[in-house]
Amino acid sequence: MKAYSLDLRERVLAARQAGATQGAVATQFSVSVSFVAKLERRYRTNGSLAALPAGHGPAPGLDAAALVQLGDCVRQSPDATLDELRGWLAALGGPAVSRSALGRAVQALDWRRKKRASMPPNATRNG
Repeated sequence: MKAYSLDLRERVLAARQAGATQGAVATQFSVSVSFVAKLERRYRTNGSLAALPAGHGPAPGLDAAALVQLGDCVRQSPDATLDELRGWLAALGGPAVSRSALGRAVQALDWRRKKRASMPPNATRNG
């Protein structure tokens, strides 16, 4: 969802300062009453009408040092499962993370799991 423009925010605040009620201003500019209230509160506390920056979610569970450790583990045993990698990271003193977080970290390392070259070909026959 995109933030309301600064021009609209200025007009909403001007209408409120002119004496209109929050409900009337919300109806006039097709915004919610809570937006009008939050805009006024933000202007009183910060003196700014600008929108807050977009949040980007929680920080990754593995920092740069842990990613280096993970890369070493993956290079030593490229066919290890995520559970095995979690165990090795914990043994090395790395952070305890979920399997999904570890999976995202492995993807960030651009490591793709491949079949071993020594595996026999697929037994499915054509025809």
